[in-house]
Amino acid sequence: MDSEKEKEKTEAEKDSEVTTGIITTEEELQGFYIVKGIIRQKIDSERIYYRDVQNWFSIIIDDNNRKPICRLYFNAAKKFIGIFDEKKAETKSELKSLDDIYKHSELLLKVAEFYKEHKE
Repeated sequence: MDSEKEKEKTEAEKDSEVTTGIITTEEELQGFYIVKGIIRQKIDSERIYYRDVQNWFSIIIDDNNRKPICRLYFNAAKKFIGIFDEKKAETKSELKSLDDIYKHSELLLKVAEFYKEHKE
């Protein structure tokens, strides 16, 4: 029964990829889990979501695009992370590897702290 549901889910994901052209990569998911692991110090993990669009992979709070933490730009030769501040201004930094995300922990935690204090 579970495998049947999983098969349906996989088929639905494939249909979505065909119609939207958006493919969530393993690397994007790994980046999400790294960011989630960092910011869950400030934000409950069930509030942390992602949305994948054509040009970037967003990590957001409360499944709300108006509460961005960061964007991962992994669809080009060079990879970047764009981190948002309290005013929702984005600052991009190049990543040489996924481990470079950890170098931005302080900024990620600062944004998470903002959303923890402002539960709009």
